[in-house]
Parts: sequence; structure tokens; C-alpha cells
Amino acid sequence: MRRINNKIEKEEKIEYTYKFMVKQTTELLEFLLSKMKTSRNNIKMLLKNHQVLVNGNSVSQFNYILAKEDEVSITKKPVLVNKKLMAKKEKNILDIIYEDENYIAINKPHGLLSVASDKSNISAYNLILDYVSQNEKNKRVFQIHRIDKETSGVLVFAKNPVIQSKLRNNWNDYVITREYVALVSGRLKEKSKRLIYNLKEDMNNMVYVSNDGDKSITNYTVIKENNNYSLLNVLIETGKKNQIRVVLKHIGNPVVGDEKYNNLDSPIKRLGLHASMLEFICPQTKKKITIKAKVPNSFYKLFEK
Repeated sequence: MRRINNKIEKEEKIEYTYKFMVKQTTELLEFLLSKMKTSRNNIKMLLKNHQVLVNGNSVSQFNYILAKEDEVSITKKPVLVNKKLMAKKEKNILDIIYEDENYIAINKPHGLLSVASDKSNISAYNLILDYVSQNEKNKRVFQIHRIDKETSGVLVFAKNPVIQSKLRNNWNDYVITREYVALVSGRLKEKSKRLIYNLKEDMNNMVYVSNDGDKSITNYTVIKENNNYSLLNVLIETGKKNQIRVVLKHIGNPVVGDEKYNNLDSPIKRLGLHASMLEFICPQTKKKITIKAKVPNSFYKLFEK
């Protein structure tokens, strides 16, 4: 296991003039020419001025390879390139827990975005992209999946756009195991159960149980418990947004530190959710890949006598 140490500082909110979603693999310049009513020279100037972002990361290479579901943005003002984001105040340590010719995986720390947002282009994706490109010029990574900002654990990126496309288009056909460890408030009456609920998202990005939502399947087993808290092994069969957090709250045992869903009980000063293992079949080699991320010690301390 290797570590990448990066110091990063807060950024101002970025303003955009255009945003485009990529539908198939192509080169950046050709994609922008097809989307914008402007000249090739104007687009090259935007690239040179660092006004073109791919998944929140500044790109100046005109033949940069885009993959399906990449987001390409044009900013009103130039933005800092990744190397200038390394700075003074906050230190992020990314653990590389798996790497081969097709994939790179990290144990994402809680509090770090999987991919960039409108509010920040500091993300696991950008930091890993910076690492990969430093080691191999013009190399990039491609998003396969994501986990919530507040959740820690296994996060995998592909190094090949064809593999990424196959995985994202047929994720449920290739994924074998999605395992989490959850620290929740209270004791559970049933120590092991399969929870099936339909989930829906409202206009405020809040997910809730609904009769007409999308089906979710969550399996839990109690690992440890005391009078106030329980530690659960959680296996999900579906990957809906905030799935584990919403269904556990619904049965009366919310994940600790989940401010979004109004659980202010925060004994470990963070969200009590960790993606501990991901197993999937590589669509290219057909081999099973198993990646594990060590559960933080803080999850166990509440159960020490």
C-alpha cells in the first residue's frame, strides 16, 4: 500500500458558461467543436487558459480522451490547475490499496468528494488523476462508481475508457459484493435481516422511503452492540443514492453522525459508514477482483470495555 500526501486549500465557487455530458468516447477538441459555435483557435485558447474542465479537473490537452458520462465544463474565468491546489491548510492522505494496468483503488477518507462538484474541484478523482498523470504522461483515470463525501472506504477508478464504459453500463452484471460497515444508534431487535424498500428523491436531494420509488435491497448483520450503539456488516444488492443511510433511519437505527438525515448523535465526530469491500468481475480479463479497505479504529472503540 502506498500513500499520496496532498495539502489542499479551499476554493472559490466556480462559475460556468457551458456544461456538456459526453455520450461516447471521443477527443476533447472534436467534442467541443461539435457542441460550441466557435472556431478551433478559440477552443484552443480556452484550453490554454485553463477554462475547460473535465469532471472538475482543468484540462489543456486538445486530444484528451473523453469517456461516456464525463462532464465537460467551460468556465467564465481561468481556474487553478491541480498542481497549484497543493497548498497550506488541509492535508488529505489517500491510500492506494490496489493498482494494476486497468484499475487504481483508494481507501477514500471521509470528507473528500469522489468527483468534483460545483462548489469544489478538489476530489479523489482529481488527486488520483494528478498522481497517474505524473507517473505516465497523458494517462488518465475514469470514474466507475462513487461513494458519499462523508463515507470512507473503497473507491475504484478505471484506467481504460472501454472497461469503464462496460462496467458503468452493466454494473449489476459485474459486481459481486458491495460490503459496508455501519455504526448506528440504538440496538436492533432483529440481529440479521434483508430490508427491501422503494426509495425516491425529492427536489432538495433528500432520499426517502416511498411506495412508488425505485427498489432497494439492503442486508445487515449485527457485529457488535451495547446499550446505545450497534455495529453492522451491511451488504447491498442495489446501489441507490444514500440507500444504507435512508433504510437504517427508516427502521429506527440511523447511522451516527448523519446530519443530512437529522441524526446529530455523533460519538466518532463523522458519519459512521465505511465501504469495506468491493468485489467485481473485470469485463476484459474475466477475473474476479477483490478490494478491501480497513475499517477505522474509531468504529470499534465504543464497544471496548
